[in-house]
Amino acid sequence: MTTVTADLAVVTVGAAPLRPEDIVAVARHFARVELDPSALARVAATRALIEGLADDPEPHYGISTGFGALATTFIPLERRMQLQASLIRSHAAGTGAEVETEVVRALQLLRLQTLATGRTGVRPVVVETYAAMLNAGITPIVREYGSLGCSGDLAPLSHVALAAMGEGEVRVVDRSTGSGNLMPAAEALGAASIPPLELREKEGLALINGTDGMLGMLLLALHDLRTLLDTADVAAAMSIESLLGTDAVFAADLMALRPQVGQASSAANLRALLAGSEIMASHRDPAVCTRVQDAYSLRCSPQVHGAARDTVGHAAMIAQRELAASVDNPVVTDDGRVESNGNFHGAPVAYVLDFLAIAVADVASISERRTDRALDVARSQGLPPFLADEVGVDSGLMIAQYAAAGIVSELKRLAVPASVDSIPSSAMQEDHVSMGWAAARKLRRGIDGLARVLAIELLTSARALDLRAPLQPGPATRAAREVVRTVASGPGRDRFVSPDIEALTELVLSGAVADAALGGAGVDTAAPAVRRVAAASEKTTMSEGNR
Repeated sequence: MTTVTADLAVVTVGAAPLRPEDIVAVARHFARVELDPSALARVAATRALIEGLADDPEPHYGISTGFGALATTFIPLERRMQLQASLIRSHAAGTGAEVETEVVRALQLLRLQTLATGRTGVRPVVVETYAAMLNAGITPIVREYGSLGCSGDLAPLSHVALAAMGEGEVRVVDRSTGSGNLMPAAEALGAASIPPLELREKEGLALINGTDGMLGMLLLALHDLRTLLDTADVAAAMSIESLLGTDAVFAADLMALRPQVGQASSAANLRALLAGSEIMASHRDPAVCTRVQDAYSLRCSPQVHGAARDTVGHAAMIAQRELAASVDNPVVTDDGRVESNGNFHGAPVAYVLDFLAIAVADVASISERRTDRALDVARSQGLPPFLADEVGVDSGLMIAQYAAAGIVSELKRLAVPASVDSIPSSAMQEDHVSMGWAAARKLRRGIDGLARVLAIELLTSARALDLRAPLQPGPATRAAREVVRTVASGPGRDRFVSPDIEALTELVLSGAVADAALGGAGVDTAAPAVRRVAAASEKTTMSEGNR
């Protein structure tokens, strides 16, 4: 649960399962973490069970045995602390570029939540150390490659555990700037007065057996996609308006004939966004507009955007279930048993990560088609070629569309599922893995690409709306165009386009475009995207028939 005290958000861990917004608050906005006292009591109680089993001459997996393919090897009492440290050091085998701070912080928080359930058998000091590291901004260096998504995100979680032991490297991130200095973990812990952990029986496994990395990236992606799908509706409305398309096809009764929730939501957004437009009103008369139907990229926008919204809704359901999970192996049950299990397998999360990548690619694809239509003199309904100022001298936004096309091509490649590509490991003990981490990493790249494609459509449609003057767009799309104009000027001679795209991409990701347009249209932008219903009047006049 997130609370706000003296302008500082605080997330309580251990009282109830964390919510998606709690993960975002800690990962991105450096909210502080507090441990619920009852959680520490549960942790202490289950630790007593583990210590009892540690004294048992019979072997117990992860407590008095080796791991993975070495699970049948009994480890003497005097060697077990070395066993735990060796486990972490050997499994911290990631390679490649540093993973983003927000991903690592999400991973840290989610592992902390599992530790606080009292199902893992760690000591209270382990839980307290993870919370203290988060609050001190100590972000372990986690590398791009290393996780197969089973037994969970072993390598990424091992890098975090290694830092808690005072080994490896970390960045100490300042919450006000988001930047951090690279330093040895021991130095960072010392500066924060956090004693390094000396792991005991079971604790090494408990720190690394979980889906926390892929789940953290899923939750961050869902947060971003809600904003991006709202922005896609705004961009589509601006394109439809500037290309003299019809809003009749978005009528509520037509949507009711196919009761898809996401489609209805996107169509409601489009109706609200296009309301009150002089441009739309200018061609409602069938005697003025002789087109029979709009192209699919205009007419079918709510069907595509809506399908993506429903995909987000399904993925959110899986994420919510995973947030309520206690993933470890072995795990301590309610009645005090310590049991091996397979809950660490990342398949449920990996599948929806791949599903979302498909939706991302398709929403970007239809956006790029709308952009291309606005630039083609044969299809743009009277707009100049490439929206250029002086045709033949200026190229307008020709190459901006090239950039969008190149991104869409890559997004289609990123839509190939990772979760079907299992590779056996650990001497065939772990003979089927989820590849959920890889699915999450490519989805993050896909979300960045979608934001850029939408930024290019907004840049294009804003200029196209300008070129329809003296006719004015509706209040909502006008508000979106004004946001675009804060970073990119209107029609004129060719200029350096790249900075405009970069700045507009940042505005897209911030939600500024969606908030300005949908807020102005009376849409509740605080509600989950798959449930938003336009508050604007449904009495807006629409032309009869199918233009």
